[in-house]
Amino acid sequence: MSDLTPQSEAPTPTTDKITQAARETIYLCNFRVSVDGEWLCLRELNDISLTPDPEPTHEDSWEDFTDLVEQMQMLDEFKDPKDPIAIERLNLMNMAKLSIKGLIESALNLGRTLDSDYAPLQQFFVVMEHCLKHGLKSKKTFLGQNKSFWGPLELVEKLTPEAGEITASVKDLPGLKTPLGRGRAWLRLALMQKKLSDYMKTIINRKDLLSEFYEPNALMMEEEGAVIAGLLVGLNVIDANLCMKGEDLDSQVGVIDFSMYLKDSTHSSKSTEGDGQITAILDQKNYVEELNRHLSASVNNLQAKVDALEKSNTKLTEELAVANNRIITLQEEMERGKEESSYLVESSHKASRADGTANGQVLGETRKQLKEETQLRLDVEKELEVQIGMKQEMELSMKMLEKDICEKHDALVELRQQLDEMRTLNHELSIKSQSSEAGAKQKSDIISRLEEKTNQMGSTIKQLESRCKKAERERDLADEANRLFKQEFGDKIESLQEEVEQLRRQRWLLEQELRKWRENPGGHIPEALLGKPPPQRDMRQHVEDIRRELESVKKENDTLRSAFEEKSSLSSSLTLSHEDEQDQSLSKNTDPTICPMCENQDSLTTPKRQCKNCSGVFCENCVANELPLPSSINPEHVCDVCYSQLLQQYSSSPS
Repeated sequence: MSDLTPQSEAPTPTTDKITQAARETIYLCNFRVSVDGEWLCLRELNDISLTPDPEPTHEDSWEDFTDLVEQMQMLDEFKDPKDPIAIERLNLMNMAKLSIKGLIESALNLGRTLDSDYAPLQQFFVVMEHCLKHGLKSKKTFLGQNKSFWGPLELVEKLTPEAGEITASVKDLPGLKTPLGRGRAWLRLALMQKKLSDYMKTIINRKDLLSEFYEPNALMMEEEGAVIAGLLVGLNVIDANLCMKGEDLDSQVGVIDFSMYLKDSTHSSKSTEGDGQITAILDQKNYVEELNRHLSASVNNLQAKVDALEKSNTKLTEELAVANNRIITLQEEMERGKEESSYLVESSHKASRADGTANGQVLGETRKQLKEETQLRLDVEKELEVQIGMKQEMELSMKMLEKDICEKHDALVELRQQLDEMRTLNHELSIKSQSSEAGAKQKSDIISRLEEKTNQMGSTIKQLESRCKKAERERDLADEANRLFKQEFGDKIESLQEEVEQLRRQRWLLEQELRKWRENPGGHIPEALLGKPPPQRDMRQHVEDIRRELESVKKENDTLRSAFEEKSSLSSSLTLSHEDEQDQSLSKNTDPTICPMCENQDSLTTPKRQCKNCSGVFCENCVANELPLPSSINPEHVCDVCYSQLLQQYSSSPS
């Protein structure tokens, strides 16, 4: 940045220098994305200002500006300000910071689990893709040069065994064909596991492995990568449920949408009424998740400590046994030394008494040996005290270890009880599921049988309908025959009846005149009696012929009428109205009696109904069931006994 100020001025940056540096490096203010070769660059925008917070203030924007200026000063101290790669690293870091901040705030305001269609989440993945692609080495293949960040992400499986599940899941996805699609799927699965920050920290700390994939000045090889990995920790408060089946991750175009982060300066978002409660609930949820994570980590640490203490306990017991053996040997040596020293003192006293001119050199050696034995005894006593202290500490640690083991044992017993309860519950659920499956199978069998019976009844109904149509045709033919018979023989029957009546009247008149003449035998004989009597045999024969002809006509008419009545009764039995009229007439004609089936006193006043199967008369409650009979198409009222018998008969009939 020294070329922005005159050489005569002091090295401290001026306002013009800071403004010029900010214009060159600020990623979030008055810029849009563009591509220059293989690098992501920015172009200036007008009349648009940045508001990263939902309700920005002048102080917040000034703090962001000062932070960016401090970052530029750090770049000015260590790196060349004209280096476009350093500027791109800083721009990507700031963009990642803004994307993560906006995603967290929008997710907390939303208050629910995020899906793959959520726009801020999609933009976050686009920004992470640009960060991982920055400074990536291109691999030469037969089809040309290829850049993919799937190679660095595969290193996480080697460094962290927990990431093996994600890598295996990504490789098993059927729709992914390119390394770029696998890398995008890996980022989404790591975010759902809330381990994205941990995995990024793991690979960033191993720059010796990353150097195979990235240039030395890439974002992942510099300090900006560590900053982004630290920013990703905040994403652990977000719950995401991303479905990658059917999503085309291979051909997506990663373009950053700056309209989500660039807003008008007069724009201000309105807070809803329940934001406070939602944020409090989410904070509690996140706190519980973090607490659960810390507790699981502490449990793992305690388990490791227990294993280490058990190993140290065995070592201490062995050392204690060795120390006890050594103490015993030292005590024996000390007793031996005491005996030797006492023996030497006594021998020296005896020698001094026996010979007054004892050798002073022997006495000095004896004293020196006594002093050494005394010092050795003191050392042994000190070592004994040290061993006693170590033994006490070991006993204390053993007591604490036993207490911890008891607690772990109680927890293990509770967990086993819970496991047994879960097993019993699972067994009960399996039994219930088996019983429900058996019931469902039985119901399906019943349904199949009912369907077969329905088909049989349908065929029976079709047959009855055909019979009904045939009966109707026969009835129509009978009506037509009756009509033709009446037209043909009606006049003849009437003339014959008139002739018979005329003969009867004539006979009656003749009988009256004959009776009068017999009463007055001397009187005048009537002319009718005097005239030539008609032949009596011919008259009788004629009357007999007329009677026979009349009787034959009547018989034929009766047969036609009976056939017509049968056809009309068959057709009327197919309708419900005729049945109701018959039941009403039956209930009117029958005397009030008690129902012979239920024998209820209340049935004395209730109307009666006839069973169409057994022709019995019962109350309405006992004849409430309906079933189709072989003699009828529509369902008929039957009594309870006939209903059960017919059901048993239908169920036992072959399908």
